[in-house]
Formats: sequence, structure tokens, C-alpha cells
Amino acid sequence: MPHQGGNHIAFKGELLRKLTHLFALVIPGGYYFLGLSKGQALAIMIPITAAMIIVDIGRLRNWRLWHYLKGILSPIIREHEMMGDFTGASYILATSCLAIGLFSKPVALAALAYIMVGDPASAIIGRRFGRVRFRTKSLEGSLAFLAAASVVALINPHLPLSVAYIGAVVATVTEAISFNVDDNASVPLVSGLVMQLMMSAIYW
Repeated sequence: MPHQGGNHIAFKGELLRKLTHLFALVIPGGYYFLGLSKGQALAIMIPITAAMIIVDIGRLRNWRLWHYLKGILSPIIREHEMMGDFTGASYILATSCLAIGLFSKPVALAALAYIMVGDPASAIIGRRFGRVRFRTKSLEGSLAFLAAASVVALINPHLPLSVAYIGAVVATVTEAISFNVDDNASVPLVSGLVMQLMMSAIYW
């Protein structure tokens, strides 16, 4: 997500939007603390994801359903989403399904947590303190993303620290250069792929 400007969202709206990212930590949290298998996690996630996509389609097609939700959700929806794109919620839910299905549990947990804690940090710090800018991003925002992702890497007990930290760096770089792709999708999938390949090489 942009580190500055928020794509025309007020700062309060940006904070609310980023709170949804932090709330999304229930996905990796539930996957881990409830001891769910891939199948069990996907059995929960796929219906929730489908429901969110239906809400998004209703918004884009101006279904009556959207009229009831518009007043609540409009302040946190970005301009490009209003113009025809799916919301970040749909992307993060769909990407969570892919990450859970494609990657080992430790890798999926880390990849999802990186975007869920890194994106709020980068957006809020970048918007408030960003000075060194590159397109819609800022150096300060990217450093905040890296700091947040590094904390995740340090507390992940099931990945080698080297793998987790390289994943955090890859997540940071991916977020910084994701100009035309939603980073809710690109960050977990790219960082997860790198970590999965590293784990495969280590335990070959």
C-alpha cells in the first residue's frame, strides 16, 4: 500500500484500514494456536473468502447489499478500489488460502504475518514521517516494514532465523516495488516462495 497520501484516504481512515490488517492476524494466529491442519484451515478460510469476494462483487456492481455496507466501508476504501478493483480484504483472504495451501505451515505463518504487521507499520510511519520518496512509497515506510517484519522473524520458533530474516527482507523489497500489483497478494506469495525454496534446499 502507498506509504504517503493513502490514495486520498483521510489519515483516520488509513488507521482504521490498517487495524483490519492487524485483525487479520487471527488467520495465522488461529492456524497456529488452534493446531489446524491445512485442510481444516482451508475449510474455514475458503467460505469466508468467498463471502468477502461476493461482497466486493456486490460493491462493484452496486447491488442492494452494498447500499447497507457503503456507509461503514466507504471511508476505508481506496480510490482504485472504488474504480473497479477488489479490496485489500479480498486479496488478503484469497492470498491466505493460497499461502496455507502452497507452503509449509511455518512458512505460511511467517509470510502472512509479514504483510499483516509490516503493511500497517509502513503506511502509518511513511505517511506521518516519510520524506525520502520513490513514487507512492517512502524509505521511512519501508524501514518501518522491515523493522516490523524482523520482529516476526525473531519470534518465529519454527523457521531458521536466517530463512525468516531473508523472508522479511524479501517481503520488504516486494512491498516497496509492488506498484501495479496489490501487495496483500505479492508480499506473502513472493516471500513465502523464497522461504519455501530455502527450506527445501536446507532439508534436501
